Amino acid sequence: MEITNEKIEQLAHLARLEFDEQGKINIKKDLENILVLCEKLNEINTDGIEPLIYITDTQNNVRKDELIETISRQDALLNAPKKDSDYFRVPKVIEKS
Repeated sequence: MEITNEKIEQLAHLARLEFDEQGKINIKKDLENILVLCEKLNEINTDGIEPLIYITDTQNNVRKDELIETISRQDALLNAPKKDSDYFRVPKVIEKS
């Protein structure tokens, strides 16, 4: 896969980033290095190797998920600038195109 200026501009738009010309050159080099590394990984023979799901055999020691009410809905909405009877009202951030 070739990294073009158009591809960099597309990725920058999706990530909401802006690059000057030197930044575009630097990010192009970085992306090309990543692709070279991925190609090297493709050269490794992985036949008969099971996919690794967890790094160790230990399990997470997490607390039991229990529902407890720490603040009432009314208290949570008390200082909200905009609210309905039960919900925060927020401005629309995703628009359909």
